Amino acid sequence: MSALPQPLERHAPVVRRPARATAPTREVVIAAGPAWQAFQLLHWAFVVLPLTAGADKFFNVLAPWREYLSPAIPDLLGVSAQRLMYTVGVVEILAGLVVAFAPRVGGWLVAAWLWAITLNLLTMPGYADVALRDAGLSLAALALARLAAQYQDAVDPPRRG
Repeated sequence: MSALPQPLERHAPVVRRPARATAPTREVVIAAGPAWQAFQLLHWAFVVLPLTAGADKFFNVLAPWREYLSPAIPDLLGVSAQRLMYTVGVVEILAGLVVAFAPRVGGWLVAAWLWAITLNLLTMPGYADVALRDAGLSLAALALARLAAQYQDAVDPPRRG
């Protein structure tokens, strides 16, 4: 035995790489089943309803829309109630179009819009029932946004020959 210190043998760690790098794969979602049907129902409902309500802000056929607007809001913004309702109509039409082409984003947008409407209605006596309805609709819009995260890019199921 030698009294001299012996060198330690150290081996470099070996990192094994795959033969070729693979791109991350994306899960394919099939457009079928009850959740897909719920997504479709909410998707098209939140396209048609905002487009219809938004367009009607210019014609007042479905409802006297100015009656649903708190008088404090036009005073606060310094615009007439009718001009504000025209603006609301444009916003609702745009929201319907966003839902049509980007339901994941549009669902959140419509939910936020419905929360603003709910707050407006709660500032006036006699509209709590309508505010409650709009709060419920906002939950459906949130459900649309969540379902769209799964189904927005779904593919049709294979056809049986």
